[in-house]
Order: sequence, then structure tokens, then C-alpha cells
Amino acid sequence: MDLSIVVPLYNEEESLPELCDWIKLVCTQNNYSYEVVLVDDGSTDDSWTVVERLRAANPNIKGIKFQRNYGKSAALNEGFKAAQGDVVITMDADLQDSPDEIPELRRMILEDGFDLVSGWKKKRYDNKFTKNLPSKLFNAATRKASKIYLHDFNCGLKAYRKKVIKSVEVYGEMHRYIPVLAKWAGFRKIGEKVVEHRARKYGVTKFGWERFVNGFLDLASIMFVGKFSKRPMHFFGLWGTLFFVIGLLNTLYLIVSKIFFPDSYSLTNKPAFYLALVAILIGVQLFLAGFVSELVARNAPGRNSYLIEEKLGV
Repeated sequence: MDLSIVVPLYNEEESLPELCDWIKLVCTQNNYSYEVVLVDDGSTDDSWTVVERLRAANPNIKGIKFQRNYGKSAALNEGFKAAQGDVVITMDADLQDSPDEIPELRRMILEDGFDLVSGWKKKRYDNKFTKNLPSKLFNAATRKASKIYLHDFNCGLKAYRKKVIKSVEVYGEMHRYIPVLAKWAGFRKIGEKVVEHRARKYGVTKFGWERFVNGFLDLASIMFVGKFSKRPMHFFGLWGTLFFVIGLLNTLYLIVSKIFFPDSYSLTNKPAFYLALVAILIGVQLFLAGFVSELVARNAPGRNSYLIEEKLGV
């Protein structure tokens, strides 16, 4: 199959027929064999009834329905599991992403050799203060932390080589960081394309301010897991050693001072005493956390699971 289009949706009954007709038109004009995987993330309107009707009219449309709302990351993860196409494209169901972008995104994967191409909504129609400004701050922080220089990590319109989406697991709010997950999995050729951002035609946005707070927390998690999931002691041990050394040096300072000034020097009246005590305790706790993490990591089912690109004679 040439193409899989994964569309997570939540209460988008009005936009689904127009979106699916538009995708069908683009794929038919370009002679693509395709499938559209619609993942209903626990909609409370008639979205699933619309999906069933669309499926009856077009066998290229497939549907997955969650029993309740789990979030966009969960919907994408299930859509990725179901996708069969050589190129997988994700887009939102609200018609703010244009299916006319599909041919060029697919070409960049197959001809230009990208593993992942992320859309960049250079001109946006969202509210400047509630979405645009926080989005810019979020993208700047993600670029700084990940060293992946994309303008719009949160754009729902992305294209992937099939191997990429089968190699990453998306959960929590990690859908914003799929380029980061792909990079940690070894897929380094990540590109970007300016795409059209269309004004919302139906309904209202389903995202609020809390997504940015959750997004930064997930960024911290993904950076830690990406670097230290198989060697947690390297992280905890480093910081544990640093705090323990600080505490030890302060302790030595206090001991030496007490030896040379036994009558005028009171250990417990000095801030260095409490600094030494707290630093040593933190250092010991970090070491213990590192040892426990090592035990968990070494007994995890995927402790020796690695992505292998190619084998010869094995």
C-alpha cells in the first residue's frame, strides 16, 4: 500500500465527510493505493456513526473507536499500529490541515530520503495570545533541548517512513515529541515543509492551556528516558556524587575549623553544617535511586532491545 493517513478525532462529526472526500480526491488524482485510519478518541457526539457511514461508502476508510477519551497520543499510537502504508501521514480532523499537502509530503519521504517530515504552519489563524505565543515558547524550548531545529513540533500534519512509526511508542502527551522520539530511535533525517494552515470551519478547539504545562513536563521526561533509560546510574550517580562531594568538603571544613578554634567555634551555629548535612543526604538518596533504577532497567523485558537497521550473513 502506498499511503496510510492516520486521523485522530474527538467530536468532529461535521468535518469528517468533507475531510474524507478531500483525501479521496487527492489520492485518486495521484493514483495512490491508500487507507484512511480514523481513530475516534471517545467522542461524545455522532462522530462514530459518521465513521461507520463513511466506511460503508468507501472500503479504504478504517475506524478505531476508544471506549473513552485517552488523548491524541493514544489515538496516534493505535493508528500507527494499524497503518500498513509505506508512507504514513498524520493530520487533524478539523480541516485546518489541507490534504493537498499529501503528494509533496510523500515525495519528500520517498524521493528526498527523509525519515520524517514535519509541517510548519508559518501563517496561522489561531488566537495570538492563547495559542500562537505559548506555541512559540514551547517550540523554542524543544529546539534548545532536543537540538532538532523545527519551527513547529506541534503541527499535526506530518509524514513518516513506515519504519519510523513502527519503531516508536507514543503515550501521555508525547505526540508533540515524535521527532524527538524518532531521533532517539536513530532516525536522523528529519525535514520540514511549510504547509497551509486553514481557519477552523466547524466546532471549537479541544485543547487548553494545560497542554503546554504537560508538554514541558513530557519534554523533561523524554529527554531523560532517551538518554538514560538503559543506564540510569549514569544520571543519578553523577548528581549523587556531586552532592556528596559538596557535603563532604563542607564537613571537612567544619572539622578543621573545630580543631583549630575549639572554644569559639560551634558546629551547629554555622550554615555550612546544615548545607553539609542536606548535601550528603541528597547524595545518598540519589545513589539509592540510581541503584534501584539499575535493578529495574536490568530486569526490564526490553533491556536488550535495540533497533537494527540491517544484518548481513546473520
